[in-house]
Amino acid sequence: MLLDIPATIAQLEGLLVDTVRISRLSGAPIDPDTGEPVREIVYEGQGALLSTHGQITATQMTGVDWAGESAAWYQLLTPLTAPVAEPGDQVEVIGAADTTSVAVGRLWYAEARTQASTWEVVRVTRLDEQGGSVGAML
Repeated sequence: MLLDIPATIAQLEGLLVDTVRISRLSGAPIDPDTGEPVREIVYEGQGALLSTHGQITATQMTGVDWAGESAAWYQLLTPLTAPVAEPGDQVEVIGAADTTSVAVGRLWYAEARTQASTWEVVRVTRLDEQGGSVGAML
């Protein structure tokens, strides 16, 4: 079975219904007002946050296991036009299409660089929720 890459990209991007923000440590000193490290926004736009259950649901909807297996409980999906996330980048859902979403305002960290693939149809980044092992190191 041949995969229609452009159709799959369009189908998956249609599932990116939330607004996400990715920020990265800027290298600037600590913000004197907050005492927090200074971060710069590297992406703000279309995205989706999927738990392992959400990945299974999306696979059932599209008929393709495009996310594959992952040890991460959460994965961030962004369009191919979004920048590649780096380890330690902070991810926040700033707007959710679902008004009952509990994701808005929660923080995650990229565990590793955005996954690479020969046939990329959406950017997939493994996440660790703040307070997890990656968040504890930052």
